[in-house]
Amino acid sequence: MTPEEFPLLADVFPALTANILRLLDPDDTVLIDQVPALRYHGVCICTPTCQNLLAAPQGSHNPYLRELGENDEPMIWLSLDPTATVIVDIEVLDGRVL
Repeated sequence: MTPEEFPLLADVFPALTANILRLLDPDDTVLIDQVPALRYHGVCICTPTCQNLLAAPQGSHNPYLRELGENDEPMIWLSLDPTATVIVDIEVLDGRVL
């Protein structure tokens, strides 16, 4: 499948997408600008218990982690590519976010 054939994350998980945008630092325009265009590549299958939502093809490199939360409580982890500028997967730490 080409990237354009995958649905937008915002169409599949609109509340999650809104929360990511709300929780990102307003100065982090690089990540904010890409969130509306993120594609949903499904749930990670690296292990049977992995719950990460893929925003890039399975196996994309993600050496950086960006934690988003409120009141010192982590809610979402964004895994970033080696440049730390592209979101490759999302882990929801609080199921209520979805």
